[in-house]
Amino acid sequence: MRVGMRGMVVAGALIVACQDARDARASRTTDSIAGASKGVAARAAAAGGWRDSVTGFSVPAVCARGELPVPRKPARVETAPKSHADSVKRAKADSMHMVGASADTAHVVAAWRDSSGGAAHADSAATRADTSVTAAPRSPRAAHADSVARLKAKVHADSLAAIALLTDSAATHRRAGSLFPGCRVVAYYGNPMSKRMGILGQIKPDSMLERLAKQAAAYAAVDSGRPALPALELIATVAQAGPGKSGLYRARMPDTLIARVMGWAESHHYLVILDIQTGRSTMAAEMVPLMKYLARPYVHLALDPEFSIGTKKIPGKVIGRIDAADVNAVSAVLATLVDSLKLPPKMLIVHRFTTPMLSNHQKIKLDPRVQIVVDMDGFGPPRLKYGSYKAYVHDRPVQFAGFKLFYKNDKPMLTPAQVMEMDPVPLFIMYQ
Repeated sequence: MRVGMRGMVVAGALIVACQDARDARASRTTDSIAGASKGVAARAAAAGGWRDSVTGFSVPAVCARGELPVPRKPARVETAPKSHADSVKRAKADSMHMVGASADTAHVVAAWRDSSGGAAHADSAATRADTSVTAAPRSPRAAHADSVARLKAKVHADSLAAIALLTDSAATHRRAGSLFPGCRVVAYYGNPMSKRMGILGQIKPDSMLERLAKQAAAYAAVDSGRPALPALELIATVAQAGPGKSGLYRARMPDTLIARVMGWAESHHYLVILDIQTGRSTMAAEMVPLMKYLARPYVHLALDPEFSIGTKKIPGKVIGRIDAADVNAVSAVLATLVDSLKLPPKMLIVHRFTTPMLSNHQKIKLDPRVQIVVDMDGFGPPRLKYGSYKAYVHDRPVQFAGFKLFYKNDKPMLTPAQVMEMDPVPLFIMYQ
């Protein structure tokens, strides 16, 4: 694993070899997000209002009209690790094993993902027992199992009720053009300049786009009543192990690279998601150069708290974190942009694979103009992924559920049918 991590660190150097000078100029920018948003809106107004640059692109109406999905069948009960070997695996997943890098431009791509154990799902069949018939005396063990099953079923029902309330409350009235809950987004993640960051850069564009279409179709086949919309998630701001000339431990991708990826998406009518890894910068500063892209109706935003490390730490040496206040600030900017340009609602994804990565989740404010997804970003064997999903999505619902899969690191990787059995059923699926 250490050899692989070192390879990822070295690979990232290629991405930013020519970016330091540009970063230095960008670090002196004094524009605020609000100012950038007003500027984009003003230019759109001067041009006679916003026009979609992708002819025929639209979100299916069923996306806004649809209902929250329910698991296809009760998922297996996942318990906390019991053996010594399982405990060791869990301890490793809960910590970071990073390789130090001396080069200024080296990108820290990954960390050991946190995977918590814990029971995740209930066997609802146990809750459907006919209580009108007097049953034969049961053993204490059977009675205990029945009690546990009923408790888990109640937790499941309460979870669905809480998520439904958050999703369809008066404060989150659905708007035309909303992606959720009637549709599912299936995304490929990465950066074209690195094969180690994700599938988006690992194979040739034509093959990658074709493979994404097939992956999305696999989900539509399992959940036939819910369209699956393909998306490309580009890491547009890349965290770095060194300060670079900007001193901010991050590199902004050039407009030419972003335009290239957007061209791929536009040619296939796919969505685009721009991912921010702030390093020592701020979300406010890193949103400024992306506002012109977010002004397009098919472009959305993702936040990667793992690399939000304040002003004194180094990406990859520690796991970063953000607060609900940070999410609310970004959401407010997106909501203003939606209103000013009459755009469909924006999707805002927050990646998460530890508890501290997102604090005060219950204080995240919901808005019909922004649809928030908490994406479980951990890798590992299925039982550990189930535990992490329970801890960070099921037990801490915000609005919509997301789940990330790794082609190389998930062994074995869950199938679409297995993903559809999770509670809650994810509406955002990402592959790295």
